[in-house]
Amino acid sequence: MTVPSGSLFIGGEWIDSTGTITDIVNPTTEQVIAAAPDGSEADVAAAVLAARQAFDDPSGWGSWTTAARNELLIRFADALEERSADLVHAVSSQNGMPIAIGQASEGVVGPLAIRYFAGVASATESQELRPRLGGGSTVISREPIGVVAAVVPWNFPLSLAFFKIAPALAAGCTVVWKPSPETVLDAMVVAETAQKAGLPPGVLNVVPGGRETGAALVQHPGVDKVAFTGSTAAGRSIGEICGRLLRPVSLELGGKSAAIVLDDVALETHFADLFAACFLNTGQTCYLSTRVLVPRQRYAEIVDGFADLARSLAVGDPLDPRTQIGPVVTAGQRERVEGFISRAAADGARTVVGGRRPAGIDTGWFVEPTVFADVDPSSELAREEVFGPVLALTPYETVDDAVAMANDSAYGLAGSVWTEDQDRGMDVARRVRTGTFGINGFRIDLGSPFGGIKSSGLGRELGPEGLAAYQQVKTIYATFS
Repeated sequence: MTVPSGSLFIGGEWIDSTGTITDIVNPTTEQVIAAAPDGSEADVAAAVLAARQAFDDPSGWGSWTTAARNELLIRFADALEERSADLVHAVSSQNGMPIAIGQASEGVVGPLAIRYFAGVASATESQELRPRLGGGSTVISREPIGVVAAVVPWNFPLSLAFFKIAPALAAGCTVVWKPSPETVLDAMVVAETAQKAGLPPGVLNVVPGGRETGAALVQHPGVDKVAFTGSTAAGRSIGEICGRLLRPVSLELGGKSAAIVLDDVALETHFADLFAACFLNTGQTCYLSTRVLVPRQRYAEIVDGFADLARSLAVGDPLDPRTQIGPVVTAGQRERVEGFISRAAADGARTVVGGRRPAGIDTGWFVEPTVFADVDPSSELAREEVFGPVLALTPYETVDDAVAMANDSAYGLAGSVWTEDQDRGMDVARRVRTGTFGINGFRIDLGSPFGGIKSSGLGRELGPEGLAAYQQVKTIYATFS
């Protein structure tokens, strides 16, 4: 990178932060690899002002035709594609994401999302003429909502950012993006790329930082909408602020999703998809099915199958393309995961495999892939999000019991069912109360809405619904004859 540490991308320029400078530590080597700014309240104000001016100007981004915006957005997507390797390496070096996972997500989602939402914007009429009851007509206008605050976590920092940035820019909004302090370098590469692609000043601004930076951005009076992905606790706080300000907000929060294994499953044929649905990104993925509900009549066999899956996973350097499980993001996160493991054992859960730090790896914040059996459905491990490579297996008697256990949760983000019978799978999918669900796998689709219910959030990202979230509807009662 050519950006000096301590710089922020605001108004199309690199400026010095007035906040503190924090170290970025590689979770594999435990070494400091860079320094990054922790944006101050003044930095946030400058970024919101730049976004506000870029939006409010009569010739600003929101006033451009869809075709003109799309032309530039496609150029931006092409430029991001050229930096794919840099982006993936930056992410893996900061959060420990196995590079093979990064190449399939962080390296490609940005360009794909930009092109997708540019296409949705082109296919969406900005005005609709409706017949008016009693005669005449009404004009329904879809307009960009304005300045968007995009607050993004560290686990999939680019994918989750572009779930917000791509539809916001395609709709004609301007954006202030707050990356997590753990993953700043990739955001700065995106900012460099936006500048090189010719994105107008102020359309995309980048101010990294922690909670105080996020709080200053969320409650700034110049922000028109907040889009947040992160913990349920933080989401509640943001929701309270936006509720008081009557500010639109979308919240994609935590989960404790259930995988319901049916009695007809051929488990060994689904190992690759089970890994993606239960262990992806070292368990640091919000939608994972980390509590597994197993039919009593095949319980021992399926527990052994999940143990085999966990033992088969390659643990090591995330920059090695063979690695499936890397380190967790910070030393504090490893302590948190290990706390869940020790309390689960104390609560009576049976450790089938894992539960320790991997042998032979002395540096880095690693935790073995871990499987617990006989987990009480009322226990902490069955009800709280661990965000590490830990599965909780619980037996059930009937499918009705399994569905009831899946629904007995404060969360409702995702879930999955595993079966050789499509009709049985669809029946279970319809009965589980959740925002998204997978049959014999779970893969997010850019063209379909994603989000949760209950404590897993509000609103939807992706699909045409994702573009609509960055538009406001204006009704014009036309009285001309």
